[in-house]
Amino acid sequence: MSQHQPPLTDARLTLEGRVATLTLDRHDVRNALTGTALVDDIIAVSQWANACDDVSVLVITGAGSAFSAGGNVKDMASRGGDFAGDVAEVSARYRRGIQRIPLALAEVEVPIIAAVNGPAIGAGFDLANMADIRIASSRAKFGETFLNLGIIPGDGGAWFMQRLIGYQRAFELTLSGRVIDAEEAKEYGIVLEVTEPEALMDKVDEIASHIAAQPPKATRLTKRLMKMAQRTELKDFLDLCAVFQGMCHNEPEHLEAVNAMLEKMAK
Repeated sequence: MSQHQPPLTDARLTLEGRVATLTLDRHDVRNALTGTALVDDIIAVSQWANACDDVSVLVITGAGSAFSAGGNVKDMASRGGDFAGDVAEVSARYRRGIQRIPLALAEVEVPIIAAVNGPAIGAGFDLANMADIRIASSRAKFGETFLNLGIIPGDGGAWFMQRLIGYQRAFELTLSGRVIDAEEAKEYGIVLEVTEPEALMDKVDEIASHIAAQPPKATRLTKRLMKMAQRTELKDFLDLCAVFQGMCHNEPEHLEAVNAMLEKMAK
């Protein structure tokens, strides 16, 4: 079923050809995730994408020069905003605030592509790593810079990065706090491809449109399987595959796809 797009405060949402694009739109603060309404916007879009059958891919990108600068450093300096209070208060604010992003994105049923248009720093880097695919502009930079500020990746970054590129490389990047460019990020396997800035969204649209053209129900089930394969024993996983396959064989989209292939083969 179709769902009305959610009202957003600090982001923009478009839907075209089954591809939803969420643009973080607080370029005045380099799309910082704290001190803005971007956490709520990301969660609202995550829930909407799951409920809207017209969505097959979710693209996340940033407006302006940055993808996301992560936390608001000025608030850190003043011990204000999300960083005010004692240990219990700060802890609760993390759980009720930025930590809702990884939990929400982990539940998104459609493929997520991060179009990294510029610097992705701290929690912004982690946000990109929560996507299934990352395509970067040559202007993008990536930094797990928390330790440089005397803090840890409080949004789950240490969990995501080592699963993406392995413990040793993730450890080095996290403990050094160094910022790398897009080509080095590609070399490490953080990003799939690097484009010139003006070609970024065209490349992302090419990939997203190809995925969005696949049978939508099977696409969602396939993403679920890809995620569950990371945490499920083989025998249990194969049982799940059997059930999901039974569901697919009984969907009209399966027969439509088979007939389309037979027609193509007959030409």
